[in-house]
Formats: sequence, C-alpha cells, structure tokens
Amino acid sequence: MKKRVLANDGIAPDGKAKLEAAGFEVVIDKVEQADLAIALEEYDVLVVRSATKVTADVLPATDRLKLIIRAGVGIDNIDVPAAQAKGIWVHNTPNSSSLSVAELTIAHIFSIARYLHESNQQMPSNGSSQFKDLKKKYEKGFELRGKTLGIIGFGRIGQETAKIALGIGMNVLIFNRTAKTVELVLDQIPVTPKPSVNITTTILEDVLANADIISIHVPGGDGTPLIGKKELEKMKKGAVIINTARGGIVDELDLTNALNSGHIAFAGIDVFVNEPNISADFVKTMNLSLTPHIGAATQQAQARVSQEVADLIIEKMS
Repeated sequence: MKKRVLANDGIAPDGKAKLEAAGFEVVIDKVEQADLAIALEEYDVLVVRSATKVTADVLPATDRLKLIIRAGVGIDNIDVPAAQAKGIWVHNTPNSSSLSVAELTIAHIFSIARYLHESNQQMPSNGSSQFKDLKKKYEKGFELRGKTLGIIGFGRIGQETAKIALGIGMNVLIFNRTAKTVELVLDQIPVTPKPSVNITTTILEDVLANADIISIHVPGGDGTPLIGKKELEKMKKGAVIINTARGGIVDELDLTNALNSGHIAFAGIDVFVNEPNISADFVKTMNLSLTPHIGAATQQAQARVSQEVADLIIEKMS
C-alpha cells in the first residue's frame, strides 16, 4: 500500500512529482481545520505552511501519522511537544525561502523610502486631477545609501537581508540572541572572487538607538512581543520598522500608537496577529506598507521548498 501524504496548504508540482515517482500518494485537496483530526487518520505524512494549525486537538487518534513537515522556516503553528508525545517527527525547511523573505524586506524598505505604497493607490484615482499635488507630496522620499539598517536576528534570512543592504550601500547593525561574528560572502555580486565582509553582532539597545530602519528576523516565541512600547521609544524619532518574521513579534497596538504619534515614521508589515483574522483597525493605520504574509511565497522559493519537503519525506519514510 502506498504511503499517503496530505499537502494541506499545497505543494509545488516538482515536489509532488518527485514524491509520486518515489511511490507516495500525494493529496493536495484542502481539509478544513475542523475536519483535520479525522482526515489525518488516513495519512502517513502531513505537510503544512502557515495556514494550517497543527494543534494537539487535530492530531489523529490512530498512530498512522508519522511525520509533520512545515514547508517554511518557523514551526510555531505546530504543537511540537504534542506531536512528539505521539511519536510523530516534526521538521521544517529552513534553507529554501531565505532569499525570498529578504527580498520582500528590502522591497518594503524601497516602497516606504519612495512612498510607493501610497502613490500606487492615489495615482489611479487622483493622478489626473491632482498630479502636481501628489508630486509635491511624494517628492520627499529618501535614499537608502548611507542609511543604517538594524537587523534583529542573524540567521539565514537576516544574513541574506544584510547582504542585499550592503550591496546597495547601507550600513548594518546586527543583534542576535547569541553573539557571533559572521563572514558574509556577497555571492549576489557577479565577480570572481566574491567579496566578503565580517559582521559582528552588538547589543539590542545599540541597534534600537542607532538604526534608521529596523528589520526583524527571529522565530516565533511564546507570544510575548519582542518589540513593544519600551523598545519603540528607544528607536530614533522618524525611524522605520519592518516585520516579515511572525505576527505578534511587534506589538500591533504599541506600533499603531507610535505611528500615530509620529515617533515611528513608517512600518512594513507582512505578518499579523491571529492570521487570517487580522485586525481591521491595525491595517488601516497610516504609514503602513502591507503584504498578506507572502515573504516565502515566490515561484522560486516554493519550488525549492517542495524539493526540500520531498527529500525529507523520502529520507524519513522510505
């Protein structure tokens, strides 16, 4: 009998084909959260992204399910202790989407620097009648070369973000929970040999106080915000903050207040508390550049993730 894989949040065709060639049956029909526990009794492997929540109550009563894979970096949508208590392996795919998340981070920064997030909304409705007014409003952008980007969390995504920032002439300040020095090879530059730079982490207070823009790249924690009122107040007046990590890492109410007061000038947000039931009030806050949790969702990243998922399943289940 073929081993069955439920890719509940989808899987790219290449990964699906690789699994099927290895003898697995791959099902991509979405099972709703309320029906998941019963459905999982018929599967050996569950693959999820961020949409499906693998809580203790959805784990099946039978012992057929042996492997849960998060097709992405974090595993905070999986109750790992509950799964392990039932003898289920839990893995993620940390190698495949780092560049995509880093590029979205930089995209938010560019968008904010030149008011693209606002002008793209205003031009279709008001461009003809208010062209000069809009030009005046949006001509006060800023260049990124020479600005300081503070990066909180210096794993794969943080390092990819730093490489892009250095490539466009930004300075970088790094905070990581474990202090370290990293040699960054700027492999995106098409020269041989590749240039490199050594980056040494500093303390969080130094990053908060001196960065013009702060970007967060840490895994989800216990739900306690890493950046709240106290940390926002330590940032420069007029600073920018970007969160493409996890919803709740930045306290949404505190950020709203900081934006409304003008202490924080702009924020770029890809992740939200209680997705997909996000706060309507928060997303209506002025000076936000918003995306619907698409950091890892590029064609190239999903193709790489699907291959990594397939390799993990074949290794663990064959």
